[in-house]
Order: sequence, then structure tokens, then C-alpha cells
Amino acid sequence: MCLAVPGKVVAIDDSADPLTGLIDFGGVQKQACLEYVPDVRVGEYVIVHVGFALQRLDEESALASLKLFEELGLLEEEFGDAWEQAAKEAGTA
Repeated sequence: MCLAVPGKVVAIDDSADPLTGLIDFGGVQKQACLEYVPDVRVGEYVIVHVGFALQRLDEESALASLKLFEELGLLEEEFGDAWEQAAKEAGTA
């Protein structure tokens, strides 16, 4: 499954082309393209899908979504170790 996941912008690389930033998804940090939200600021939340920040999201909604995703195990599915996950599903872990 591929989700659009809310994350907090923790750094922006203004010199990158395309514009990129470091996004924190509840403890997991990944780079994402910020070209669709060029005026986003550090500390704001965005929704990221396949490496692209698509829009801003208010903090309350972002935190509620992250909590729900975590409770459902979707964050582990989305960001966990793919090899470990495959081993678990195969019953060899």
C-alpha cells in the first residue's frame, strides 16, 4: 500500500533543484520534493506521497492522522524494513 502520509518539515534545502526538504514522519525522516509547496516553512506539516509534498496540513490533523496510522500499523508497513516485513509475512523471521 502506498499512502499519502503527513509529516513535519524539519529542514529545507533552498539550494536544491528541485526544492527539497527533510520531513519527519513520527520519528522516521525522509527527503521529499517541495516544489508543489514552495512557500512551506520549517515546522509546518505537509502531506507526502511517493516523495512529493502535495499540500500543507494543520498540525492537529497531521498528528491525528499519524496517531491513527501508527495504531493501524500503517507507518511500519510504509516505512519499515521491507526485508524484515517480507520475512515476517513468509514466517521466517
